[in-house]
Amino acid sequence: MPDTSRRSYADLFRTPEFSPLFLSSAAHLAAQTVSGLALGTLVFRATDSPLLSALSMFGPALAQVLGATFFLSGADRLPPRATLAGLSLAFAAATAALALPGLPVWGMLAIVFVEGLIASLGGGVRWGLLTEILSKDGYLSGRSLFNMMNGVLQIAGYAAGGVLVTVLSPRLCLLLAAGLYATAAGVALRLSRRPSRTAGRPSVRATWRANARLWSARPRRHLYLALWIPNGLVVGCESLYVSYDPRAAGTLFACAALGMLAGDVTVGRLLPARLRPRLGVPLLVLLATPYLVLFLRPPLPLTAVLVALASVGFGATLVQQERLLALTPDELSGHALGLHSAGMLTLQGVSATLAGTVAQLTSPATAMTAMALASLAVTLTLTVASRRDAPDGGLLPVRVVSGPHGAGS
Repeated sequence: MPDTSRRSYADLFRTPEFSPLFLSSAAHLAAQTVSGLALGTLVFRATDSPLLSALSMFGPALAQVLGATFFLSGADRLPPRATLAGLSLAFAAATAALALPGLPVWGMLAIVFVEGLIASLGGGVRWGLLTEILSKDGYLSGRSLFNMMNGVLQIAGYAAGGVLVTVLSPRLCLLLAAGLYATAAGVALRLSRRPSRTAGRPSVRATWRANARLWSARPRRHLYLALWIPNGLVVGCESLYVSYDPRAAGTLFACAALGMLAGDVTVGRLLPARLRPRLGVPLLVLLATPYLVLFLRPPLPLTAVLVALASVGFGATLVQQERLLALTPDELSGHALGLHSAGMLTLQGVSATLAGTVAQLTSPATAMTAMALASLAVTLTLTVASRRDAPDGGLLPVRVVSGPHGAGS
């Protein structure tokens, strides 16, 4: 049987509406990359605190849990074009406010928390729209290309951002990011007007009801935990790059993005469908293992290689998302992917806070190793539990179930 999930990338760009969604997301991500590095540098210079620096870069993710709890029903109940454009404009205004001279650190952290709150709908709206534009069969190829774009832009963004922060100033970089967010909003308006995927108004009750439905099936619970926790803990390692080596932070972020790009290309384009499902757990192990040696403070070239190698493991998320879509009703696809995105970002924020706290008490290198050990422990625990409960191996093999509702619904 042909692997219909592996459309060529040229075919994707010939699909109506794919290009504006892709370009709008690219501009949004570029803005996020530049603003995150600039803000983390600004806060670290002002406080000399690894914890506050990590919180400034990854703190918005902590607010995602509130969005997933109260507002996520809007992912399938709001018109996608207006919602994506409005989110980017809100980010533009908030990022411009971060550049105000004299703004105290607590004010910066309050703004980034608000940014996280308004972003809580973004993942569900964007990825739910992608399943409409490409259908579920094309989602893996489309998401792979988005992840590749993510890697390329992070490589370029962190490299350029590192130079701009040094040559110009963090505040000017924040204003540049605000302009990129505004550009993302303009491109999003090129999308066609579409009705919401699900009838009814967004509400807290609708959000709780959908969350409960998604969480009720054990296979989906295991997938959500595997999507959220192991890579969240490794992002905690990444949140310490600035304090680990302030002058080389941009290089380390760029190398991590390069590794993520390699993993996404491998999983999304090179691996046949029959092999993809069996690599989920090995990729999660690869994601954490290289960080175990950073407490030795290896030289920068070796550290950069280790960081890139570890980030290849982020390709596991494509394997897990493919299984999640197979187990999710079509009318909840946006909500399900939004819950994945919100939970993942929340765990990243929690992990950044935890990593910063450990680094404050010990050292950034020691904290990175501790977070990597925790990631491996969670992966092992989830794998054992999943294999015990599912005869097909749980997180490893995937049997895609046909029909509008999939399995476990």
